[in-house]
Amino acid sequence: MFKSVLFWKIAALLGLILLMMIPKEMLLNVINERSGYRQSVVDKVSDSTSRAQKILGPLIVVPYSEWIETEVDGKKQGQRVSRHRYLLPEVMTVTGAPDVEVRQLGIYQAQVYQGELYFHGQFESSSLDDLDREGVTIGMPSLVLALSDSRGIQQISPLSLGNAKINFEPGAFLGRTAQGVHAPLTIEQVRQGKFDVNFKLTLAGTNSLSVVPVGRSSELTLQSNWPHPNFVGEFLPLQRKVDEKGFRAHWSSNWLANSMNINFAGDNVRFDFDQLPAFTTSLIEPVDHYQLTERAIKYAILFIGLTFFSFFLFESLTSLRVHSIQYLLVGAALVLFYLMLLAFSEHLGFTLAYIIASLSCSMLIAIYLSAVLGGWLRGALFASGLLLLYGVLFGLLQSEDNALLLGAGLLFIILAAVMLLTRRLDWYQVASPQRLTGQKSAESTDSERKAEEISSDAATAGGGAQDSFRLWK
Repeated sequence: MFKSVLFWKIAALLGLILLMMIPKEMLLNVINERSGYRQSVVDKVSDSTSRAQKILGPLIVVPYSEWIETEVDGKKQGQRVSRHRYLLPEVMTVTGAPDVEVRQLGIYQAQVYQGELYFHGQFESSSLDDLDREGVTIGMPSLVLALSDSRGIQQISPLSLGNAKINFEPGAFLGRTAQGVHAPLTIEQVRQGKFDVNFKLTLAGTNSLSVVPVGRSSELTLQSNWPHPNFVGEFLPLQRKVDEKGFRAHWSSNWLANSMNINFAGDNVRFDFDQLPAFTTSLIEPVDHYQLTERAIKYAILFIGLTFFSFFLFESLTSLRVHSIQYLLVGAALVLFYLMLLAFSEHLGFTLAYIIASLSCSMLIAIYLSAVLGGWLRGALFASGLLLLYGVLFGLLQSEDNALLLGAGLLFIILAAVMLLTRRLDWYQVASPQRLTGQKSAESTDSERKAEEISSDAATAGGGAQDSFRLWK
């Protein structure tokens, strides 16, 4: 086996393919680096405006203290303990129409939104009845609205509670790290049974907007001019409409579905604000060219392997031989396609960059192979096959759901073509050392024949010169 020409040829091809994986991994590092640059731009824009916003509220926080007596060594000791009770709305509705603006920084951009959000909440104070007992002192309650980044609060109207108008103050009373605002209330306002609250918030943020459904019944309706929303999070909108003018979406949920009330059950509860489920929409770019380029590079081994295997079949079916350096140069052109795709996509978009990179590299390979393979037709055929593969790859990238089906079909067609082309090929003769020896002997014979012809021509020229010299004498 180790004396077989075919064995060493295949081993050399595999070695060349593995060698070409080195620049492929380098390209993946470049993609991660460029993607990191873009994220740093988004962070800079967020630092100068406000970050992605997550809204919790409205809810009412009721502080109270209770005298607790304990018995130690037969003696009664008492202390006053401070606690908080959270009153969640029975009904919560939020409507808004944030406008999205693209902020450009260099070749990168970030989506910044700004708009008015209208809040309505209906509360029921019966859950505070158990505080009417001896030793309990109720403090001043507050209606609280918590945010991920309070810098995004551009304006907030006074809270409407019946005929009263109450201004909001800084502070959320939901832990030291919570940001937001509160409106101070009186215990009489909270203990009046059922009551409604309304206010308007003008909010700014970047990239995404989330609202935590704290109400027993919660609804969110958003309308925006951004035509590329991504509805993520724990709840999908029940209704949505997306077109080139923007989107409109409506969410709805309740405690039976989200068990939100459990997070606020009891006194002095602790919860992770970032982990609370929410209605969420993300204002994404229409195409993330970094992800598409990274997915395209994953098919690089298929492109390189098929091209090298095509050269191998060409050598096996003809007497023409392709040198390892020529393999490497063509492989370098195939890898350069992905670098050009990444570079152009940052300026022109993914589709146009893909067309330019595929045509440029295919033309380069066609010109080179026309000399290597001994004819323009052969170089053009190889380049046409490469363009066909690029077209199939583009289809795989654009149809992620059908990528497995398309990929399996492509591999089946390629395997069928290889089997049909080689069905009459004698692999034992290809693997025979005498085949290589025969080729070398033929080459040597041709060289010797040419040398003899040159010597004969020189001798003839020399004899003619001697005759001319004798004649002159």
